[in-house]
Amino acid sequence: MHSRNLLRIGRGDNKVPPSFTAMLKETVQILLNDALKERQDLFLVEFDVSSANHIKVVLDGDEGVTVKDCVFVSRAIEHNLDRETVDFSLEVASAGAVSPIVMKRQYFKNVGKTLEITTKDGREYEGVLQSTSEKYLTITWKVRETKEVGKGKINVEKMADLNYDDIGAAKVKLKFN
Repeated sequence: MHSRNLLRIGRGDNKVPPSFTAMLKETVQILLNDALKERQDLFLVEFDVSSANHIKVVLDGDEGVTVKDCVFVSRAIEHNLDRETVDFSLEVASAGAVSPIVMKRQYFKNVGKTLEITTKDGREYEGVLQSTSEKYLTITWKVRETKEVGKGKINVEKMADLNYDDIGAAKVKLKFN
């Protein structure tokens, strides 16, 4: 990673130019892109710069995100902005176990886990993510159904292929044993 100070705005009378937040966001985006090129196992889930210069970065990773990963990205940003000329706060965090799935790449890393999915037309699924492809995912779940012959019920495995574009919300369901 190259060390560079990309954003230098003089404080003068402490008034922030109207386009300052946009410039800060653009600068931080460049720094993030550089860091993520270096660590291709990590990917950006959320990024924002508020009008109060609060920088928020939420990461995920193909193998999860460690504190060390967050520190790496935090340093890639913070060490390349000049605190003498830019007053900002920085938050770098992992997506977390209860965060919604918002990117296709997050499905790939959760194969084998139980998901709760709501489609855009309101259908709800809870089941194990069996596989993913570029266009859709496959989820399976078990239900109790009445036997066709005789009394009682049996366990039946159901399956659905869901197009990513049809998914309204999804999250990993945590299990505590």
